[in-house]
Amino acid sequence: MKSSNLVVGMALVALSFTSCKDEKETQAEKTVDTYVVYVDSLGNIGAEDAKANWQAIEASYQMRSSEAEAAIVDLKNSEKAQARIDASKAKYEEMRAKYQAELDSDIKLASKSNYKMTLRNSLFGEGSMGEDFNFDWVTKDNILKVYNDFNNEYDKNHNNYTREDFDEIKALYEALDTRKNTVEKEGLSADDNRKISELKFKFGPKFKVDRMGAKSGENQDAKDAAN
Repeated sequence: MKSSNLVVGMALVALSFTSCKDEKETQAEKTVDTYVVYVDSLGNIGAEDAKANWQAIEASYQMRSSEAEAAIVDLKNSEKAQARIDASKAKYEEMRAKYQAELDSDIKLASKSNYKMTLRNSLFGEGSMGEDFNFDWVTKDNILKVYNDFNNEYDKNHNNYTREDFDEIKALYEALDTRKNTVEKEGLSADDNRKISELKFKFGPKFKVDRMGAKSGENQDAKDAAN
């Protein structure tokens, strides 16, 4: 009787061990499946939504990836599972590289836009200019001051401008000149018109020399870097 009970007891322990092992393997398979499905689901997210929520996506991915890697030890066919994990990992890395490049590009564009606004604010006054080249705020009553302030600011900083800055300044000055043509028809006084012409006469040659110097300097820097 004792021998029979011992056999039964050993069988129950073995059954319990097998059941526990099966549960672990089943859970491990689910963990790997969840990871693979998660990576596949990221491909269905719109590009803008993905970029806007990339930090959360990255955090969730890292957690699921770690869980899937840890689950490998509980699988009989670990090589097959590892191959699935590796394939999903490669898919994710490709996706991450794509979005990271787009995010970096967006940051650069935003930085460039902010720098342009800083330049415009320095030349025309804080808040005078927007993203566009709208000069409707320039009138016959303030246009002389606008030209004068522009020239004074340029004289203070012309040695610090880059080639891109000079290109932006050129475009801005031409837009201001276009506005001047409109303002003349709206009653710009002859005295203010004469003073503006004097400012333009001084600015033109000075700007041309400065801009050529900036281009020449950048070309030399490029040659030095190449050597």
